[in-house]
Amino acid sequence: MHHRFWIAPALFITANLGAQQAPAFTFEEVMIPMRDGARLQTVIFTPTDRTGPLPILFRRTPYGVPSGPLPQAPTSWKELAQDGYIFVIQNLRGRFKSEGVFKLTSQVDLSDPKATNETTDAYDSIEWLVKNVRNNNGSVGMYGVSYDGLTTALALLHPHPALKAMSEQASPADQWMNDDTHRYGALRESYSFEYAVLEQSDKNKNTHFEFDIYDAYSWYLALGPLSNINSRFLHGSIPNWNDIVVHPDYDAFWKKEAWVNQLHASTVPNLNVAGFWDQEDPWGPWQIFRHAAESDPNHTNFMVAGPWYHGEWQSPKGDSIGLIALGGHETAREFRETIEAPFFRYYLWGRGTKPAWRATTFQSGSNRWRTYESWPPAASKPTNLYFHTDGTLSFDAPASGAGSRAQFREYTSDPANPVPYRQRPISPTYPGGDWRTWEVADQRFVDGRPDVLTYVSAPLDHDVTITGDVAADIFASTSGTDADFVVKLIDAYPENAQANAWNADNGPAPRAYAQSMNGYQLPIAMEIKRGRYNSGYEHPRALAPNSAIEWKIPLRDRDHVFLKGHRLMVQVQSTWFPLIDRNPQRFVPSIYQATAVDYVKATQRVYSTPALPSHIVLPIVP
Repeated sequence: MHHRFWIAPALFITANLGAQQAPAFTFEEVMIPMRDGARLQTVIFTPTDRTGPLPILFRRTPYGVPSGPLPQAPTSWKELAQDGYIFVIQNLRGRFKSEGVFKLTSQVDLSDPKATNETTDAYDSIEWLVKNVRNNNGSVGMYGVSYDGLTTALALLHPHPALKAMSEQASPADQWMNDDTHRYGALRESYSFEYAVLEQSDKNKNTHFEFDIYDAYSWYLALGPLSNINSRFLHGSIPNWNDIVVHPDYDAFWKKEAWVNQLHASTVPNLNVAGFWDQEDPWGPWQIFRHAAESDPNHTNFMVAGPWYHGEWQSPKGDSIGLIALGGHETAREFRETIEAPFFRYYLWGRGTKPAWRATTFQSGSNRWRTYESWPPAASKPTNLYFHTDGTLSFDAPASGAGSRAQFREYTSDPANPVPYRQRPISPTYPGGDWRTWEVADQRFVDGRPDVLTYVSAPLDHDVTITGDVAADIFASTSGTDADFVVKLIDAYPENAQANAWNADNGPAPRAYAQSMNGYQLPIAMEIKRGRYNSGYEHPRALAPNSAIEWKIPLRDRDHVFLKGHRLMVQVQSTWFPLIDRNPQRFVPSIYQATAVDYVKATQRVYSTPALPSHIVLPIVP
């Protein structure tokens, strides 16, 4: 129902384009009327160094628009501005000076002629722009990241005829199934709470919740049951949070929010963009791509994915993510120069050539750009990587006759002492902090905890390339009646992955020792499954205690090379806090109404037998 984004919106990242390259823009603010009479605050930047009619590039945001001329053009405009566009930015209804009510929703009902939503507001705005903006050539493109990507993508449901191209980037698609708010029904607690406060506390600003405990992990643990958020802090004042807690299951409300289920064709040429380590919206772009591919006779539906956190492709370089260097590539600049700008150039200017590929990725591990005629590529072969009870991983299935003591590994999951999702102290989600790059953080900080199982392969004797959809298929039981299982696929670096960066006699400077890839445990894919929804999302069901059942856990699309000498690693755990709310581990009708006594310890078992062969499905390319 909502959407999330990196809250220093990419549009306000500024950088000097160079005196000779930086075009000057005239600034104009207008209030564009919608079909119901509400007027939306819109600013128009027209380059002063162009004479002929220009296409419009349009972005719609809840985060605020510039209040006057920009002293410098944003980094993300540089490559586009060289071709010449009129840049238009609009505040969504109910945000800042825009009239109406901001509902923080993805719902679109095209059957109601009186309804207004992001789809109709985009249509009405484009209608006004092509008729009223001076010196436009009648062609419009839309683009944006996160919420701005969502408002771009929603235009697909009823596009204006003048909308000739778009690039939805990190758009959510179904907020209950994945992306910002939930992961298959498991609530992303810290993000959902903090984002709802951010966007709905004050229409005229972005509001950051004030924590009175420095470590957010400790604050959320002291909070106790989720019902305390309203009883102690929000008191029903944030509509988005109220909707979340009233609708715990995949009901009609969330199905209406899943706007992507109305998309079944490529209605506008679309450059979908995703980050493999996007900590907010890693899933939506792939779903939009797949839905549009259901009918794409003219091949106008494209997918791009790279080694990025949320929106990193709009940063100046993108030559690393966290400590992970990308082989000398400035992936963000390269994406804008060689993919994004040529895409809009072709569809809005009629110059250059149409992309010949369906998907382009920057493949991590090998650190190179790849293009694919189809996704996943035809050569990709699903291959099982099996867990073994001695803590190893291999491509050999568990053998029979190992004896009863070797059927499973187990641990105690304690909601009172949950596994942190990143190193403590944990900063608030926004602003700043470590939120952007936590998905590439070294997992050694939990390796060895008694409530985390680690499985590891022998060092690889050759490169292993995975390209396509990764999944976990585990057989597990709990002594409780509800449980979560988190599965993490990790690339374990060798102990001598790189030479030390310091003089051997002097030793490392303070904090320098941890800035190494030696022995690093790099997460490649991580996801959670909540037991109450293991057999269906609409109606939660209690689990039978101590009964081994199959848990199928999607780990999304990847393109990565595990290099020779590295090890494959998997971690399994049952808490991931406070990224994910704590499962009481005792079944209750709604976790949002659970009380303190509902939270109990449980013994979790992960099985490795011929009949119960827990494994990861890797899309291996020979």
